[in-house]
Amino acid sequence: MSIQVTDRAAAHIRRSVAGRDDAVGLRLGVRTSGCSGFMYTVDYADAVGEDDTVFDVGDVRVVVDRKSLPFIEGMEVDFVREGLNERFAFRNPNATAECGCGESFSVA
Repeated sequence: MSIQVTDRAAAHIRRSVAGRDDAVGLRLGVRTSGCSGFMYTVDYADAVGEDDTVFDVGDVRVVVDRKSLPFIEGMEVDFVREGLNERFAFRNPNATAECGCGESFSVA
């Protein structure tokens, strides 16, 4: 099992987590939503629960709950800037389709 984090994403995660005393890493997940079926969730991980899987990628910690893991296993997390906007970008080998806005995805 793996989740990849690009250098740009790792640098952004490091800066963000450093600014929060209680954060232990980045929490990635999936919820039912969007026009394609599923939507990524991104938040701070303030703790690691019993149902969480932890990926230590270099000096960055990514926490994923058990229910979300099958949908994002093998995913690459990047951080991109487009003009004045910046966001996490996900390259998910499990996604069979994505909506036009890039906010949601579906799996077979």
